[in-house]
Amino acid sequence: MGWTLTDDLEEFLARAGGFLRDDPVPNTVALTVTEDMRVQGPGLYTDALFGWWAAGGAVEGTFVWTGSYPPLLSAMPEPAAAGLADVLAGQGAAVPGVNGSRAAAEGFAAAWRRRARTSSRVAMRQRLYRLDELDAPDPPPEGSGRVAGGGDRGLMLEWSAAFSRDVGEHGAVNTAMVDARIRQGAIALWEAGGRPVAMAWRSPVVAGMSRVSAVYTPAGHRRRGYGAAVTADATRAALDAGAADVVLFTDLANPTSNGVYRRLGYRPVEDRVMLAFT
Repeated sequence: MGWTLTDDLEEFLARAGGFLRDDPVPNTVALTVTEDMRVQGPGLYTDALFGWWAAGGAVEGTFVWTGSYPPLLSAMPEPAAAGLADVLAGQGAAVPGVNGSRAAAEGFAAAWRRRARTSSRVAMRQRLYRLDELDAPDPPPEGSGRVAGGGDRGLMLEWSAAFSRDVGEHGAVNTAMVDARIRQGAIALWEAGGRPVAMAWRSPVVAGMSRVSAVYTPAGHRRRGYGAAVTADATRAALDAGAADVVLFTDLANPTSNGVYRRLGYRPVEDRVMLAFT
């Protein structure tokens, strides 16, 4: 019983992929990140590390750690979260924080604080939503939707960087990911007055699930319904691609976006917390 760590994506998926796919909604990020890496190559994220916790042969918890993001924990038994902190500390890992359900994240953080002699703070509280039934804006706002193409690449890079700043991420934009979503036709745009005014991404369907993300409206175009309209378009595209479950995350500190997604037909599944170590 204990943790197995690897930097081999195929080994991780062979051992823990079934665990993630058995419950795709809460495991949405781990599933979509590893699927993107599988399709586009492991170099999509630098210094990736994966792991699974097994008891009696059955996997009961996983983590995925990519690039500058903190380790992402699945649901897991309490001893597993603390045990992972001990394993990473023993390897001298520089862990910037942790992301997951409150129980898993706080269990990891408590052990990490003891081992690393550091403190932690809440960086973000998130809520995971799952679509019940899409209720698109009627009437829609001014304009119409379309899919981003190669000619939109510069704007998509600019907006991706702005979105990252808005949500408190400070790393460089992953241009390979932006390019992949454009190739996949997975970025929805809303246009008004002949120019794009909002965007929303969707992930490829994995285990019957797709996640809407990177919903962004530049400051000068907000509060006009464009974000709701483009989210509805991205959601509809995910359903058309075969998703049985369409999910998204919100920042609980933003009541506006939480209200918008509820009106579109999304319903809460669970809350998450991202902790930063200081």
